[in-house]
Amino acid sequence: MSNTDYTRIERASRNRKLAVRTVTYILLTFWAVMVLFPYYWMLLTSVKGYGAYNAEYVPAFFTTSPTLENYVSAFREVPLARYFMNTVVFTVATTALMMAVIIPAAFAFARLEFKGRDLVFSLFLALMMIPNELVIITNYQTITGWGLRNSFPGLILPSVTSVFYIYLLRENFAQIPDELYNAAKVDGTTDFKYLTRVMMPICRPTIITIVILKVIECWNSYVWPRLVTDDPNYFLVSGGIQEIRENGFGRENIPAMMAAVVVISVPLIVLFLAFRNKVMAGVSRGGIKG
Repeated sequence: MSNTDYTRIERASRNRKLAVRTVTYILLTFWAVMVLFPYYWMLLTSVKGYGAYNAEYVPAFFTTSPTLENYVSAFREVPLARYFMNTVVFTVATTALMMAVIIPAAFAFARLEFKGRDLVFSLFLALMMIPNELVIITNYQTITGWGLRNSFPGLILPSVTSVFYIYLLRENFAQIPDELYNAAKVDGTTDFKYLTRVMMPICRPTIITIVILKVIECWNSYVWPRLVTDDPNYFLVSGGIQEIRENGFGRENIPAMMAAVVVISVPLIVLFLAFRNKVMAGVSRGGIKG
């Protein structure tokens, strides 16, 4: 085969790679626009005046006279700040209590030896097969029987554990070499110290990922808070938005509604952007090979 043939083949290979890369970038750009456009539209609508928005016969993709009046109305005309603080309290308390439950549980299933451990863990995993609707009904009856409706304990208690997160963390703990545990026991280290000083630092990306996922779950929680609370003093932002739509701004004041949604969405966006590397590391982490 001559040099000309080699050159022709090499050029054709480069052209194919360039074509594949171009198509890939086009598809990724299209997908990014599809995903990000709703957020852009939400932000754009939130800075449009009420009159300007209603005067648009054809929706405009930009505005020449943005205003922050909708954000002022979001805090002045409805108790958005109270919904926001309720959600912060609910999210922080639920996440902290859940981590205090699942970390020792995952450690026990991964490292401690006790009779029936594998059977108990299998039963735990079997709980994941139960439909959430049945769990909600049971939790509602329990919370109502305890007289905890319209209270933070009633909101928090059903969410302080998660079989899936115990399983995820247990798998990470189990991949830490046994030699580390045996060496720590020889040195007289207690199980609690080994957990906090060895296992948790090694599995920090997974722990951070679980915390962030739980925060997002709590922040977006809707069904349970709406079911167990009918007192506006305990509404979270998810239920508060519905209350605002029905009894606050009214259904026609879409810009003010979008301003409230932006205020509620910002904490989650900031949280993800701040810890995105940790989240990616926790999701893709394959564990430590012994």
